[in-house]
Amino acid sequence: MDKIEETNHPIPQGKYVPATRFNNLIYTAGMTPRDKGVLIQKGKVGTDQPVEAYKAAVRQAAANALAAARNLLAEGERFEQIVSLTVYLNADDTFEAHSALADFASEYLYEQLGDAGIGPRTAVGVASLPGGAPVEIQLVAGVVMESGE
Repeated sequence: MDKIEETNHPIPQGKYVPATRFNNLIYTAGMTPRDKGVLIQKGKVGTDQPVEAYKAAVRQAAANALAAARNLLAEGERFEQIVSLTVYLNADDTFEAHSALADFASEYLYEQLGDAGIGPRTAVGVASLPGGAPVEIQLVAGVVMESGE
């Protein structure tokens, strides 16, 4: 399995913060598949390659979003639930397997958080993404104290 570097702090590519918190909700910015600020894959998602060709990029983007959210957890807190997951795909006009690619993000979040990692999800094809990234992921996470309070 691909090694994903979630320990890297996502590096903003503009004037924004990687995540923000409002009460017990953490909202992340859209995260592309960057490792130490460098895209690991570029280009349109298309039917000319199997969906597996994008797996590492989707997982890296999901790892970056989760890392951004984790950076805002206080001591003794944990994620109770991924409240919303949005997967944007830089897809060509003929691509239709959006959900299959989004499954790679859901699988990663499940591996990291168990059932709390699976929530509602949207997969959207777009005309382009920053830097030519194939995928961008944004999530909203609900937070509770470890004791469940």
